[in-house]
Amino acid sequence: MSTASSSPIDLSLATSQATSGRPTIPTGPGMTADKARKAAEEFEAVFISEMLKPMFESLPTDGPFGGGPSEGIWRSLLVTEMGKEISRRGGFGIADNVQAEMLRLQETGK
Repeated sequence: MSTASSSPIDLSLATSQATSGRPTIPTGPGMTADKARKAAEEFEAVFISEMLKPMFESLPTDGPFGGGPSEGIWRSLLVTEMGKEISRRGGFGIADNVQAEMLRLQETGK
């Protein structure tokens, strides 16, 4: 889908972190297109959840249900699930690019 010159995502930092002990994109002989797609969708879901978080943090928690710490926990779970569902329904298109880049990295071995 994308080539190195037209790829909107630069993963050079992620791949350079392999020696620093930080997580990197999983590639290798065991990475199939289905596994890459699942990982890419999970990445997009987390990204979307992080984008939604500030929107919900600004809402008051002293509503008709009493608010408090439990409501804060419930909201974080709600935002996580909303991110997953948005990603499942097509998301922002990030998963497509991440999957293509993961498969490209597997083919080149970099």
